[in-house]
Amino acid sequence: MSDVQSRDGQGWFYSEIVKDHFRNPRNFLEDKDVEMYSKEADGVGTEGSPACGDVMKMWIKVHDNRITECRWQTFGCASAIASTSMYSTMITENGGMTVEEALEVKPKNILEKLGGLPNNKIHCSVLADKAFRAAANNYFIKTNQYDKVDNGYRVDKALGITSEDIEDAVLEGARTFQELQDRTKIGVEDKDCIPEAKKLLEHYIEKHFSEEFN
Repeated sequence: MSDVQSRDGQGWFYSEIVKDHFRNPRNFLEDKDVEMYSKEADGVGTEGSPACGDVMKMWIKVHDNRITECRWQTFGCASAIASTSMYSTMITENGGMTVEEALEVKPKNILEKLGGLPNNKIHCSVLADKAFRAAANNYFIKTNQYDKVDNGYRVDKALGITSEDIEDAVLEGARTFQELQDRTKIGVEDKDCIPEAKKLLEHYIEKHFSEEFN
């Protein structure tokens, strides 16, 4: 029996809104469109681990700093699907929130819109929030808005290497990507993170040692 069919002694665990977003997920990205959308998206973020259960991937398109599209895939339970479906609707309706406004949306706001979730499923709303934050950080890096990137943003998801780790490596002498990789092993397993890591490497070199190149 699936989550969406489970009952407690008082009736459904899930609100009608949750069941609707599970059965009719909004903005879900079909497998056939992933390659195309990955090229067109302004920001891409992944949160979760296959080993732990739920995995969330999110793609965003941004125009004039407003989120015009938010597409996603998740491999998880009904609550994760419903939470992300609702979240994607919240940040794109009425012309779309600004990226900064969307970052202010909290998991509790998703829960309120859904009419609540069982206590053991509340983490699913957090997963959607974290996936968006990863996509927003990716967008900020792509558009050279480095001052808006979260401190401690996990660039290499496989090894947990953060933007701070990259900055520390630069301060300790790394000047090329090979030197960065030798120090941190970034990109050894998570090769998708390499373009982002290279941009951050260049940024931190410029930030701390620009006089070396003038």
